Amino acid sequence: MLSYPRFDLTDSSYVIMMMADQTPAWREAYTRILDELATRHTSYWAAIDWNTFIGPSPDRDKYVAANAPGSYAWPERLHGNYDSPGWTANGVEPWGMQPDPIGADGNLFFRGWLNLLLTIYKYVSGDDKWEKPWEIAGYENEKFEWTQPRIVEHLHRQYTDHPEGPQCENTKIWPICNSAAGLGMYLSDQLGVSNSHGVFEDWIQFMRDNYMGINAQNQIDWTTLYYDPIADFKVNVPGVAGGTGSAFYLLPQSPELATQIYDAAANTFGWRDPRQEIRPSANGLAMAKALGDHTAVSRLSAAAERYSDPKWFGEDMDKFSWWFNNDDPWPRGQPSAQQMISEIKEGNWVDAFKVQHLDKYTAPTLGGVDYPNLGVDTAWNDKDSGVLHIGTYVGDRSRAGTATSWQISNLPNASEAIVICDGTTVSDVQLIDGNTIRVPTDIAQHQYQIYTGYFGQELARAKPDPMSAGSVSYAAATRRTAEQNVRAAEVVIASGATGCPCCAGVT
Repeated sequence: MLSYPRFDLTDSSYVIMMMADQTPAWREAYTRILDELATRHTSYWAAIDWNTFIGPSPDRDKYVAANAPGSYAWPERLHGNYDSPGWTANGVEPWGMQPDPIGADGNLFFRGWLNLLLTIYKYVSGDDKWEKPWEIAGYENEKFEWTQPRIVEHLHRQYTDHPEGPQCENTKIWPICNSAAGLGMYLSDQLGVSNSHGVFEDWIQFMRDNYMGINAQNQIDWTTLYYDPIADFKVNVPGVAGGTGSAFYLLPQSPELATQIYDAAANTFGWRDPRQEIRPSANGLAMAKALGDHTAVSRLSAAAERYSDPKWFGEDMDKFSWWFNNDDPWPRGQPSAQQMISEIKEGNWVDAFKVQHLDKYTAPTLGGVDYPNLGVDTAWNDKDSGVLHIGTYVGDRSRAGTATSWQISNLPNASEAIVICDGTTVSDVQLIDGNTIRVPTDIAQHQYQIYTGYFGQELARAKPDPMSAGSVSYAAATRRTAEQNVRAAEVVIASGATGCPCCAGVT
């Protein structure tokens, strides 16, 4: 069901989102990666199942004998006359052929995860590329025009019309697919692109009432793997076996329900019990870290080390992944991407969706670096002191000492910026425009403090911030005066806190 490259694309985007929060100086690289993931998700091959699995499956008579997922729970009347999960069945009644893989009634798992990927791109990049028209390849390679906000509108209509949720394959409704679709709607709302998640919150309540069995002790007796409203039956599994994947996607948007499922899973699978031998769970580990369940984090991390086959590879043995004891020439995308989420030292899966770093689009930004000849190991804005800290090093030893330069953009007032290199004020900073400077330097190890006068900006999520970069109120709220910058710089130089002055000869 999940062995399609598009799932590698979406799963790989999660860790990029989290890394971008911790190392925003690499935004260009993260943006390119996400853009290429998104571009691949709009190709004909991305929806190859919807575009080629037409009508009823020709193998219907074999599924029960082959123990297809959930076939043990199929009503007798459907044996030999029902499609296995994974067969998308484009063209079956009551919808008929729907060549558009996004605009179809079914195929939720395609557009839901695509929308999540596009919203992650938006958050990381700040770019509206996917909010402008682009084309998706459908049946017989026919092209259909979409935008990311239009996908959210389509999802909103579907959840309004179908409280039980849209179908993934015709004709099955999977809680995990719906949970992922809801998370994309949630992030789109957080970014101020849409206002749609309210209707999905109704689906979350529907899930609790209909896709879970909760007993009088508030314990989960069963969870639904999938529900077919046309054939009128559900495939339920004992306990939380069918719910941990949904909980992973629900945790940022519905923490109460997701935490209930997580706790049940932790108890069932022994994640906190030192007497039990446990198996790895990438989603469980990500949730444990986000919830601060340190015992589960420790045990699940150890289980991953034991069973997930972590190892270095490549010609120089400088690449790392998990191989999961498969005899493969390359690591597998989905499980590796899921495991990577918990390898990010700071932040977690829930924090990433709080979009706490929206001001990175407007904050003073380093650019124009002669990489890889010149390396950058530090680039961060201290909004308490109004200082941008930058550290450089020699990337290519053969170019050491060569003259170069880099730029700082998004300055509140470029003419008032003060640049200190290793304790010495840089005197020949070039003014590019009212918000940009160029700093001449060389390819070497240096520490810089740029007194930008930027103290952060509170950004509205639902609508653009009314304080524009050129307004008096914005300037008063986000920058020092030139005199204050000079005084602050003088204090740092006098204190010796920046280290030995060694940049005077290279500026």
